[in-house]
Amino acid sequence: MEKRAATIEVRAISAGRKLEGYAALFGAETRISDPVRGAFRETIRAGAFDASLRADVLAIRDHDPTRLLGRTRSGTLRLGSDSKGLSFEIDLPDTSEGRDTLALAERGDLGGMSFGFDVPAGGDTWTGDRRELRSVVLHEISVVSHWPAYPGTVIDVRAGLIDACLGPLLARRWLETAGA
Repeated sequence: MEKRAATIEVRAISAGRKLEGYAALFGAETRISDPVRGAFRETIRAGAFDASLRADVLAIRDHDPTRLLGRTRSGTLRLGSDSKGLSFEIDLPDTSEGRDTLALAERGDLGGMSFGFDVPAGGDTWTGDRRELRSVVLHEISVVSHWPAYPGTVIDVRAGLIDACLGPLLARRWLETAGA
């Protein structure tokens, strides 16, 4: 199984104990150093994760399946694919792992997101030292503490008591303004 990391935008909302953002970005090129293949450049084509959106995928910490944060089967992890990339929303558990992950996200200490996958036959194309992932079997997304393989975006944390208290008020005012 291959693992790739991406620095992504993450929002943590303390009241709902959620992390959301992008686990992978489409069209973003990165350099990969692989002990078997050597150094190469890699991009992910839009739609590469589509078949995996119907599978049971885990949300974990640092690619460690014993550090479970959520999963699609239980509905605590929701995945989507749009023009930007593979989006996610995790309902963090009220466990030491969930609380620690939220605290690190709020402080801005996390490195980003990563994903573990396999490439089925015909799921990638090579042109010289460039690889394009066209279809992958996604097993997990990981909140990572280290430096991601796909740099580019910044982790943005939005959390705390202000969101918890003002969020419902602002939502109600928006609905009143929108005429709902």
